[in-house]
Amino acid sequence: VQLQASGGGLVQAGGSLRLSCATSGRTASSYVMGWFRQAPGKEREFVAASSWSGGGTFYADSAKGRFTISRDNAKNTVYLQMNSAKPEDTAVYYCAAGSRWGQRSLEKYDYWGQGTLVTVSS
Repeated sequence: VQLQASGGGLVQAGGSLRLSCATSGRTASSYVMGWFRQAPGKEREFVAASSWSGGGTFYADSAKGRFTISRDNAKNTVYLQMNSAKPEDTAVYYCAAGSRWGQRSLEKYDYWGQGTLVTVSS
């Protein structure tokens, strides 16, 4: 499966942005989908994940209450709605696909997109 993330850009603190991740090669419903991010000089970290149907989701503490992961399997697309953005959210955001639910570790995801840069200005 191939993943293509998009939607990054510049947003002011307190603003909103929606990231998209389009899958191809195999239907999105075959995978658990996750979002990760990597800030400059830091390791890549887990942000959010969605179960195959989208009925189950879980988040990193930093994302709870502000970010929402969702998916439209008919469109083979997963989204990350970012609200109340903070400067510390500035990072390259990556979508990833895996086969096991409940995973926060990078190595548990098998496929990765190329990343989209989100910059939050203060």
